[in-house]
Amino acid sequence: MVVQSPHSVESSVPTAKNGSKRQLGKGLPAKDIVSPVGQRRASARLQAAKERAEKKLLTKRKVEPPDEDGKSSRKKVNVDAENLKLKQAPTEVQQLPQVSPDPTEPKISHKVAKMVERAAKISAGLDATNAPSEKSAHIKVKETTRLFNKHYLHFVQEEEKRCAAVKVDKKAPKGKNAKKGVVPEADVKAKAKRPDLKAISKMMEKNEVLYPEKRIGSLPGIDVGHRFYSRAEMVAVGFHSHWLNGIDYMGQSYKKGEYEHYIFPLAVAIVLSGMYEDDLDNAEDVVYTGQGGHDLTGNKRQIRDQVLERGNLALKNCVDLGVPVRVIRGHESSSSYSGKIYTYDGLYKVVQYWAEKGISGFTVFKYRLKRLEGQPTLTTSQVQFTYGRVPKSTSEIRGLVCEDISGGQEDIPIPATNLVDDPPIAPTGYTYFKSMKVPRNIKLPDNATGCNCNGLCWDPKTCACARLNGSDFPYVQRDGGRLIEAKHVVFECGPKCGCGPSCVNRASQRGLKYRLEVFRTPKKGWAVRSWDFIPAGAPVCEYIGVLMKTEELDSVSDNNYIFDIDCLQTMRGLGGREMRQQDASLPMIQNMEKIDEQRSESVPEFGIDAGSFGNVARFINHSCEPNLFIQCVLSAHQDIKLARVMLFAADNIPPLQELTYDYGYALDSVYGPDGKVKRMACYCGAEDCRKRLF
Repeated sequence: MVVQSPHSVESSVPTAKNGSKRQLGKGLPAKDIVSPVGQRRASARLQAAKERAEKKLLTKRKVEPPDEDGKSSRKKVNVDAENLKLKQAPTEVQQLPQVSPDPTEPKISHKVAKMVERAAKISAGLDATNAPSEKSAHIKVKETTRLFNKHYLHFVQEEEKRCAAVKVDKKAPKGKNAKKGVVPEADVKAKAKRPDLKAISKMMEKNEVLYPEKRIGSLPGIDVGHRFYSRAEMVAVGFHSHWLNGIDYMGQSYKKGEYEHYIFPLAVAIVLSGMYEDDLDNAEDVVYTGQGGHDLTGNKRQIRDQVLERGNLALKNCVDLGVPVRVIRGHESSSSYSGKIYTYDGLYKVVQYWAEKGISGFTVFKYRLKRLEGQPTLTTSQVQFTYGRVPKSTSEIRGLVCEDISGGQEDIPIPATNLVDDPPIAPTGYTYFKSMKVPRNIKLPDNATGCNCNGLCWDPKTCACARLNGSDFPYVQRDGGRLIEAKHVVFECGPKCGCGPSCVNRASQRGLKYRLEVFRTPKKGWAVRSWDFIPAGAPVCEYIGVLMKTEELDSVSDNNYIFDIDCLQTMRGLGGREMRQQDASLPMIQNMEKIDEQRSESVPEFGIDAGSFGNVARFINHSCEPNLFIQCVLSAHQDIKLARVMLFAADNIPPLQELTYDYGYALDSVYGPDGKVKRMACYCGAEDCRKRLF
């Protein structure tokens, strides 16, 4: 890898206002997330180093040092003049197909994308500010999906509580008062509801759907090959507006303004998921069976005639008008909670329709669709879906240079591969450590008094640890434990708690769960990816190294593996940090004013140095659009200054996608010993990349 930070917890933790590691990150779902090129906080430790260098230079020049009252730990984002270019990016404005007043003679124009210019000015030797920038369409899609995931996990938690309460009621002793605690079976079934459907209902209620109005053609930010992990996820974005029906169409309510010459209903998208026995999918050429008349139990058989209305009529009108539709293919997948993954395969033209007797003897409507030319190559073939070539064993790994960089310390081996260097080399210059290395001069706090739960913690009203998290558990049981949303700090059950290792509130303590690989890249050095699907909110790994006091780190500014533990400063909103939701009952809050007055309160007291000793986290690279975020976690003790630093999945991460988080540098915030600004190019490749790491 090129560089690790002086990382900071604050800079990579998502909040209700921003979301992962920009300012506070771009992590779990958030609606009002700050712009990806918004302000970023400079490390207080680096600022202190900079000020010492400046004073030394001023002394040499016999210049009066500036008043310390004027210093600030926060900088505006600057743009590297050498990399500054006028960029043109497509907006979300999409020109609709032009339809002539005479519907019998449809006329379709090519898609016209309106371009906008983005530029910034920079003054030599001075801090510059970014010109306000509209979020890219891809960022908006990602943020909306994260918001859906947050709502979804909240409702998963509700369902888990309901099921746990039912189990307790069933175990209640029978007697005169037994009926008071027993929930009738009919009531239990009536209350049960899919969390994904509840999530989209919540988003519709709060007007959080990204594209609430239906559109013809492709949607901004959703490219060919985009994957959805449920039908509900498509509804949340507005890509396909129904979680069950295969055909999404515009009704008569759209017959106004720009659509006045169209014939309605008019189809905009279809889902091919093998639900009909008469479907024929040959990738570029599809014969699609209309909707209705099939057995909803899942055996795919027709049980009645189809009728030329609603979605069927909408597809017929697409033939008459020559309007293309979006085609999404569904594929079986154990990775998705819905059991399927849905891939957008591009625009198809409906070229023909007819009615015939189907395999089961009932009338069905058939539609032939042909894929429009000039689109990216299909990522699916027939009804097979592939992520990429995931090795089944180490013998299949190309470029293997180390079978396990942990040397057997981790439960799951971490291989290292190198297809870049010649001859290939393995990662060197460090010693792998699975747990934090604590020097003798640092004394860890005593174990905190735990909860009195027995076996498992399930009732947040009686669990002492749940009360610290705002009277609820931060995790759901699903997928081995997933964090619902980011918090200032997560309080987990610890050594003195009565619960066992399978408790829902110990999700980050179970070690590596996913098969990770360290691999060599052409420009970024070493990087990390997973062979397994990682669901949003899942803990990935802890940032491990040597725990050190900040003053001991001041002399190692060239060490690129230092992570500042600044949870306390984030909670207080110091040094430009954006405070997050106050939903935890923190025992140390009462003593926050007792911080050593000789130290700047905005400077963290401790940091983690992974330069010489560390785990797989030291190889995880920066990205301006990351798929991981940082979360402070307390388990054994409750000293926020010594919180564990955990990396969680911000998105549903498919196999072989590089794992990244935002290092959170403010541009021009890193200084050399001579007091001059240091610069490093960013090679993350994100659409909204800042082009500079610092």
